[in-house]
Amino acid sequence: MKNRLRISLMFLLVIFVVFSATAQDRQGNNRINSGGVSLLDVHGAGAQRSDPKEGDPGDYPEGHGPQGDVIRIFNYIRPVRLSSSVSEDYPIVDTNQTTRYGNKKAISSKRLFKGQDADYEDLTPTYKDNGDGTISDLNTGLMWQQDPGDKMTWTEAEKALKSFKLGGHSDWRLPSIKELYSLILFSGKDVSIDMNKTSYTENPFIDRDYFHFEYGDGSNSERIIDSQYMSSTKYVSTTMNGDETVFGVNFADGRIKGYPITDPRSGDEKKFFVIFVRGNENYGINRFKENGDGTVTDLATGLMWLKKDSGKGMNWKEALEWAENLDTAGYSDWRLPNAKELQSILDYSRSPDTSSSAAIDPIFDCSTISNEGNKNDYPFYWTSTTHADSSGNGKNAAYLAFGRALGFMSFGGDQDGGSQGGRGRGDEGNRKNPPFPPPRR
Repeated sequence: MKNRLRISLMFLLVIFVVFSATAQDRQGNNRINSGGVSLLDVHGAGAQRSDPKEGDPGDYPEGHGPQGDVIRIFNYIRPVRLSSSVSEDYPIVDTNQTTRYGNKKAISSKRLFKGQDADYEDLTPTYKDNGDGTISDLNTGLMWQQDPGDKMTWTEAEKALKSFKLGGHSDWRLPSIKELYSLILFSGKDVSIDMNKTSYTENPFIDRDYFHFEYGDGSNSERIIDSQYMSSTKYVSTTMNGDETVFGVNFADGRIKGYPITDPRSGDEKKFFVIFVRGNENYGINRFKENGDGTVTDLATGLMWLKKDSGKGMNWKEALEWAENLDTAGYSDWRLPNAKELQSILDYSRSPDTSSSAAIDPIFDCSTISNEGNKNDYPFYWTSTTHADSSGNGKNAAYLAFGRALGFMSFGGDQDGGSQGGRGRGDEGNRKNPPFPPPRR
């Protein structure tokens, strides 16, 4: 009898282990559980988030923000040189960030924190209101729908596009994530620290002199940051609990995020703002050329990149200094790229789970790390762009995730976009007993 019981228990244990492994493989999103917290690919490789510029990752054992984003602080660097021009197929428009920041707030001195976004001016954002509901971007050659109107689901947007006509044109399309991100302006301020407000007048991350913009409607059970814009770019892997995901830009808080197309709680599709685009069908398409000297030129943008990354992580100030002082391949004018420049070399057809690589063309060398879940992964990369909030605080800088965009989630609450059925634990977790170790660099 005891032998039979022992065999039965062993059988059940084997079934449980196989089921758990199969579930994790099916999700393909690096889910690891510890102490009621799940470590998940919350936003997808190719997301743009922000990290504190200084400090110790150990101070944030459960991440921060509504999604519990992991905090690394010591991020990697992909140096760049040169700048775009309007003659390129894929011109990178300036971020419009003119304020200089230190580790915490705006500074006036130009001797400190050299090499940041405000120190370099590229193509000034320039638009033309055509007076017919369309806006022309005079740098990129893209024409945009001016007013998104009511929010739409993925299915509704596909249906609307089939018969959409505006300004005498019928060749509109849903923008790619690179086309949509061309509109982001980091003169905007992140309002996520004021989540409980029902209205807001702060500058968003899009030019509202030309584009109609609304923050989330607090009177309709939305949060102030519920101003997500949909792109046509689906994540090639999945986020959260194996959810089909589309990338979008949140012009209220200044980030790229991966959003499940279907709300796992209600089973309904998530709704986004949508603006259609037309013109310059080459925008967002890279044309890389390896120069044979450790550099790679993107003939589409005019930017030159270092083939290898920094090979180690640094805080933001160190990253600025490292790039500014770099002298290699016969050039000494290297710098830390701004957010829009760095996003331009992301390859959204690749991900750790689908191509076993970083989200970047294999012409580049990319360091590997062991992430917070002890899985092989790829770094976050610093940009020179400060991600300032509505209080004027400039303690965070933007980074791009070339590997999984992980977050610590405890399910049962709300989350960004009100659709993912979970909530990050925020900054108030048990700092003495972190559920996951920091990544090994």
